[in-house]
Amino acid sequence: MKVLYNDGHVDECPAEEVTHVVRHSAAHIMAQAIKRLYPEADFAYGPATDNGFYYDIDLPEGAKISEEDFPAIEAEMKKIVKENLKFTVFELPREEAVALMQERGEKYKVEHIGDLPEDARITFYQQGEYIDMCVGPHLTYTKALKAFKLTGVSGAYWKGDSSNKMLTRVNGTAFATKDELDEHLRLLEEAKKRDHRKIGREMDIFMMRDEAPGFPFFLPNGMVLKNQLLDYWREIHHKAGYVEISTPLIMNKQLWKTSGHWDHYKDNMYSTIIDDEEYCIKPMNCPGGVLVYKSHPHSYRDLPIRAGEIGLVHRHELRGALHGLFRVRCFSQDDAHLFVRPDQLTDEIVGVVNLIDSVYQKFGFTYHLELSTRPEDSMGSDEDWERAEAGLKEALERLGKDYVINEGDGAFYGPKIDFHLEDSLGRTWQCGTVQLDFQMPQNFDLEYVDADGSKKRPIMLHRVCFGSIERFIGILIEHFEGKFPCWLAPCQVKVLPVSEKSRDYARGVTERLEAAGIRAVLDERDEKVGYKIREARNIDRPPYMLIIGEQEVEAGNISVRDRSNETHAEELDSFIARVREEIDERR
Repeated sequence: MKVLYNDGHVDECPAEEVTHVVRHSAAHIMAQAIKRLYPEADFAYGPATDNGFYYDIDLPEGAKISEEDFPAIEAEMKKIVKENLKFTVFELPREEAVALMQERGEKYKVEHIGDLPEDARITFYQQGEYIDMCVGPHLTYTKALKAFKLTGVSGAYWKGDSSNKMLTRVNGTAFATKDELDEHLRLLEEAKKRDHRKIGREMDIFMMRDEAPGFPFFLPNGMVLKNQLLDYWREIHHKAGYVEISTPLIMNKQLWKTSGHWDHYKDNMYSTIIDDEEYCIKPMNCPGGVLVYKSHPHSYRDLPIRAGEIGLVHRHELRGALHGLFRVRCFSQDDAHLFVRPDQLTDEIVGVVNLIDSVYQKFGFTYHLELSTRPEDSMGSDEDWERAEAGLKEALERLGKDYVINEGDGAFYGPKIDFHLEDSLGRTWQCGTVQLDFQMPQNFDLEYVDADGSKKRPIMLHRVCFGSIERFIGILIEHFEGKFPCWLAPCQVKVLPVSEKSRDYARGVTERLEAAGIRAVLDERDEKVGYKIREARNIDRPPYMLIIGEQEVEAGNISVRDRSNETHAEELDSFIARVREEIDERR
């Protein structure tokens, strides 16, 4: 595919950039179509994204765009594509660029120019009557846009700032071929079926309420699921030499100033006044972990110290950004903080990566790794950051793990390794992380006594496996479509008597299952067994259903129906032994 670069030359587009260029060009074509349909519309930002593209639009008073308007917008886009308009590019000095945008009534573009560095090149792309300030690259002709679809509309503040005007964001997606678009739309439909908010409601896992926006309620089935995850977490961490701690939910503001969180994170923190002093509800667990370390002296022989915590944290998120369990205002984080000597650093990072790897293998996730380096808003010296980044690279290279560099995306106190999971629909989620920190031990003057009697400063590692437990549960719901492995399933066996004649026997079967520690639910309703099976399959989604009729009563056995929808006869003792083994091994 040929593309037009902002210096005016046309060249073959690298394969890995084709989708981005197609989507960016689609955003311009969509904006041109909307401008034709709404001549008074004013355009803000319109980038390509990982999932598609969008444009933020300031519509004239009284005008609005809803999904009902998409067919008309898409029809106009197709018309522009058919016109086969040529993309051209030109550059202007700052004053002339401002004048052009003012002349065209593009107030947001004028403001954007004011935000650019003084030495920035200001380039414009044009197709037909439409001109947009842009760095490109773009398609050479509109006819090269083969496959696109508008996907949603929402509100968005100009520059993401809630003190600015709310604009209309129109989202879409585009691909180089129709087959790619069709596959993407199929996956979107599949994702809609797997939406954790829908399945979570059907299975009584969690609920959200207007009385507590962004603060999830876990229902009994959800607590079973959550506690199974935490039992697993505690078991593997005990084996890996971790101790568990718990730190307070609320600590004074001075602690967060010392840790650096107040200066870098205060806009996301909740606070309250206690005894005329300002206190903060913790958004992170790490300062509490530091205070535990600092509570008594340490020798070099004590290190490494691996302290895990399932800590409830609160972070302020804009209400419009909240989304089920994926974006909440309070969540449990499976943190651990490791305090290590420099000579232990690589071994400990290797141990953490291997532990996280074992967790993701348990759930059938594949993943890729990113090494995130120093951000602009950071603490510490160049030397500390260089040492920290080198330590993470050394560990990854010893493990033989492939990774990519994510420039400038580290935490403010240190670089990190991020684990990006891939789920059953091919979507990626950033969950696990290992963060290296020289700063907090320095801020809190942490020490240990070395072999020669001198005082040394430990290095601190922050790490999570699940990340947010709540978010991880949302990911699991969608990954498994609510059909959890037996060890995780809230209902492991649903017992379905066919009629009143088999109820007593079904009760006895249920009691035997419960006595063996298997989570069993008996459905005694006067409903046809076919209806009970369909409901169990669609709502409870248990790994096993036991169909109990007169034939099973007479034979003294059970009919087992698994997720393959195949049914076979089995002795109850054999079934219990088999299911217990499946649960105990967390298969």
